[in-house]
Amino acid sequence: MPFIHPQFDPIAFSLGPLHVRWYGLMYLLAFLLFVLLGRARIKARPDLGWQRTELDDLLFYGMLGVILGGRLGYILFYKLGDYLADPIAIFKVWEGGMAFHGGLIGVLLALWYFARKTKRSWMQVADFVAPLVPTGLAVGRLGNFINGELWGRIAAPDAPWAVIFPQAWQADQALVKTSPALASSLLTYIDPVTQNTLVGLPRHASQLYQFALEGLLLFVILWLFARKPRPTGAVAGLFLTGYGCFRFIAEFAREPDDFLGLLAGQLSMGQWLSLPMIAAGLGIMVWAYRNKNIE
Repeated sequence: MPFIHPQFDPIAFSLGPLHVRWYGLMYLLAFLLFVLLGRARIKARPDLGWQRTELDDLLFYGMLGVILGGRLGYILFYKLGDYLADPIAIFKVWEGGMAFHGGLIGVLLALWYFARKTKRSWMQVADFVAPLVPTGLAVGRLGNFINGELWGRIAAPDAPWAVIFPQAWQADQALVKTSPALASSLLTYIDPVTQNTLVGLPRHASQLYQFALEGLLLFVILWLFARKPRPTGAVAGLFLTGYGCFRFIAEFAREPDDFLGLLAGQLSMGQWLSLPMIAAGLGIMVWAYRNKNIE
């Protein structure tokens, strides 16, 4: 029997009328890890010439880039029509709706502003930041799993890694209606919250796949790569290439957004957005090693 998602309470704890949600805690943890790893990087690579006060400033600008870029990216890439019809919903951030690729654009703009302010090149700042990012991505995906959102595609009923998401009950029923052959994969389970007997489809825990690939594995690769002096742009280029490749792979296990489905060429929106990242990352790395400006 596949693992049944326990449907964690989205509110981690309450302080009187203030409710602290797990996803908010994940953002806080991501920013904390950024600071801790940034300080470790400054200590390990004093030759880069960074100060702790600069790290604090960079975190502030990066937070703005992540939040504003992630929100605007979700609106533009995924649900532009819905938000044009109801512009007030743009500000309802508590209802969810963030896009990594939009957050990335926001961060890139924040890095550009910080680079100008500190009189560094944009690539120097990007190289410093790149190894600090994957742990934030990892805890974000962990938050997705805790919330039982962004679940994966249908898995084999006997797969030991399969998970049943009670939150996907309606999606499961809709899938069976459109693809009757999936009825043979339906499994009976007890809802951990309501204790009702339900039937659902086993799915991939794609949030955890992304946690492992885009988060932990990418962090290890970048951290080890950045320990030694590299040509300017090489670390940033490796981040773009690595993230794009890992996201492209993980998307094969992730359920496409129901309002988009698979697009031209039978790829998801996340995969289409990852392709230019891979191309840009490879291009930056080629440029970096041809330029050979070691830092």
